[in-house]
Amino acid sequence: MARKVILDVDPGIDDAVALCIALFDPRLEVLAVTAVGGNCAPENATRNVQAIVEYLDPPRWPRLGAASPPDAGLPVDGRYLHGIDGLGGTHFDVAELHHLHPSEKVICDRIRAEPEASVTIVALGPLTNIARAFVRDPELPSLVGRIVMMGGAVSGPGNITPAAEFNVYCDPSSARAVFRSPSTKTLIPLDVTNRILLSYDLFNQLPDESTKVGRFLRKILPPAFRAYRQEFGLEGIHVHDTVTLTALRHPELFTMREMAGDVETLGELTVGTTVFDRRRVPAWRHNMEVAVDIQAEKVTEAIIRGLGCTARPAG
Repeated sequence: MARKVILDVDPGIDDAVALCIALFDPRLEVLAVTAVGGNCAPENATRNVQAIVEYLDPPRWPRLGAASPPDAGLPVDGRYLHGIDGLGGTHFDVAELHHLHPSEKVICDRIRAEPEASVTIVALGPLTNIARAFVRDPELPSLVGRIVMMGGAVSGPGNITPAAEFNVYCDPSSARAVFRSPSTKTLIPLDVTNRILLSYDLFNQLPDESTKVGRFLRKILPPAFRAYRQEFGLEGIHVHDTVTLTALRHPELFTMREMAGDVETLGELTVGTTVFDRRRVPAWRHNMEVAVDIQAEKVTEAIIRGLGCTARPAG
């Protein structure tokens, strides 16, 4: 039986790659794809979610949710890596949908509609929508099967400030609310996602250009490779969100540890930092499992294999 999931995304080239895999994985039933501001502005994130689903035309269309700005606004965006529109400056036509519900409502509705299903939320962007859904429906944390989150760092540096990872930094108050919620949580931090770097050889392993996914990826990935070379001097790209999806699809490739985590929301230099009580005798109670190791080569193979299973002839 397929695992029922909601994908909460801020596309973003990396999010788009993860969507390519998830929407065609027969082991996943994607109930909804909800947009959140992060790599691009909320209105762009909403448009990109529509454009990706319309272009890929998966076997089962998920319900879509619209992003709205976080309460404090977005302190940063990802245009330096993802282009002005979030998808590398490429253009995909999209039918304007005028009656999309807010993402947090879609999350609540879909989980309430599947009371026995233990729906998993895969949170690949800032945690704005999840926190708002928990405020909207206070029983929701106990109804969600699990939240698998890309975010934070345990012992390494951040990637947007010296201390903070991008997703958490974008909305630290929402991240703190979700961390502290009584939901079952899995965190995939930068410590492990940074260990995956996809090289140019990826293009030789993508689905053929005659397929929708193959054609789509060949449009959005070249700008990402250029940006990583210009910004970081890397001859490859990190795919943090796709690694996080892989943790759901192949948990045997990840080593997890129960930990106690929280988020700094006020520090002048440390706002958005994820803090873990790793003292010999911790005072905080464990509230999530955290990925602490990864079989990097096998995770890379799983990502390539996942993309290869998406091949459908382009219309």
